[in-house]
Amino acid sequence: MERTFAWLKNFRRLRIRTERRADVHQAILSLACSIICLRKLILN
Repeated sequence: MERTFAWLKNFRRLRIRTERRADVHQAILSLACSIICLRKLILN
């Protein structure tokens, strides 16, 4: 779990929440998770 949070903190927009709307923040979070999974699948 802690490793996942560390990966997510690599995305600057998630490190400091600048989005006021929760749906936009959720979309950025989902995109970051998708990018992390894609990177792991490509490297393995």
